[in-house]
Amino acid sequence: MKKVRGNDVILSFVCLVLGFMLSFSYQYTKEQTAKRNVTDRQWQKEYEYRQLLIQAQEKNSKLKKQLLKKQEQIHQIEKELANEQNAYTGLVKEAEQLRMYIGKVKVKGKGIEVTLADASYIPSEQNATNYIVHEQHVLKVIHELLLSGAEAIAINGQRISHRSYIVCNGPVIEVDGVQHAAPFVISAIGDPNVLTSALNIAGGVKDQLVNDHVVVKIASKEEIVLDPVFHTNHD
Repeated sequence: MKKVRGNDVILSFVCLVLGFMLSFSYQYTKEQTAKRNVTDRQWQKEYEYRQLLIQAQEKNSKLKKQLLKKQEQIHQIEKELANEQNAYTGLVKEAEQLRMYIGKVKVKGKGIEVTLADASYIPSEQNATNYIVHEQHVLKVIHELLLSGAEAIAINGQRISHRSYIVCNGPVIEVDGVQHAAPFVISAIGDPNVLTSALNIAGGVKDQLVNDHVVVKIASKEEIVLDPVFHTNHD
């Protein structure tokens, strides 16, 4: 009987150990499976995040390309607008110059005043007309001033334009129908040095006028103000 009981004890011990091993093996397998499931889910999430990141990077790259293209278009538009602005500014400036040349606007600036006066001494009344200022003398001065870059001209304060006319009428001259008596002050806006030099050239306008017994005085002015052209019924 003792021997049988000993076998039972051994068998019981073996069953206990086997049960423990099975329990441990089951628990270990369960934990490993859980860990593997967690790891698989994490990997799946990481994969999804990576895919989203790649998509975002690709989209960002496309947006950058679109942005660069838009910036280039904007740059081109700005360049065209700048060219148009320069052209517009040039047209405005040209229009202002044309208005100035034809006497439509009031102008001021540096320039000179040329005074033409009759001779102070007339030896013979018979030849008196040879010692007074005529329209051709005034026209010579005006033409030389225009050729030398004068921007605006007036005679005794009366602005002249491309349509102006000057004629003699006895002892006076008429400028666009308005009579003026000597002395005649011709005001011109422009570079004083250039205008003065042009008139004083040897054998030039001043010498010609002096030879015709006209008294000529030239003075530089820091500022000359000329009103717009006075319109008459002759316009």
